[in-house]
Amino acid sequence: MPHFLPARRAGAVVRGRAYGDSVSIQPPDPQSSSPIYEQLRAQVAGRAASGDLPAGTRLPTVRGLAEELGVGVRTVQRVYTELEADGVVVTEGRRGTFVAAPAAPADAADAADEFAATARRLGLTLAEAVRLLEARWAGDGVGRHQ
Repeated sequence: MPHFLPARRAGAVVRGRAYGDSVSIQPPDPQSSSPIYEQLRAQVAGRAASGDLPAGTRLPTVRGLAEELGVGVRTVQRVYTELEADGVVVTEGRRGTFVAAPAAPADAADAADEFAATARRLGLTLAEAVRLLEARWAGDGVGRHQ
């Protein structure tokens, strides 16, 4: 059964009510210089990326996880929101939040084909297209290209 790192305190195992599965999540380290939400976000993202938390695994509810870990509901909501924005999880309304399937290499190839075709159509040189992509990759190319 998939699980996070071993819990440091009793009760940190949260059972998915609908499916009977359990996901064990390590409580945040209060001595860490990293914010609590970042510790939890990194834990879930890392486990999903490594395959220890397979696609389709149902995560605990926001309230349930907050209660079990002794953190605020808004903290867990922020974790789930950021993970969803990063494509790590998907939320399916009342069904819950699930680990998303990783993007297939074919998806990246399709996106690259589309970008190359658009760049050519706009008259960009390869060097200009690469600079544009590098700026977006670094996160400093938001908005219109310079």
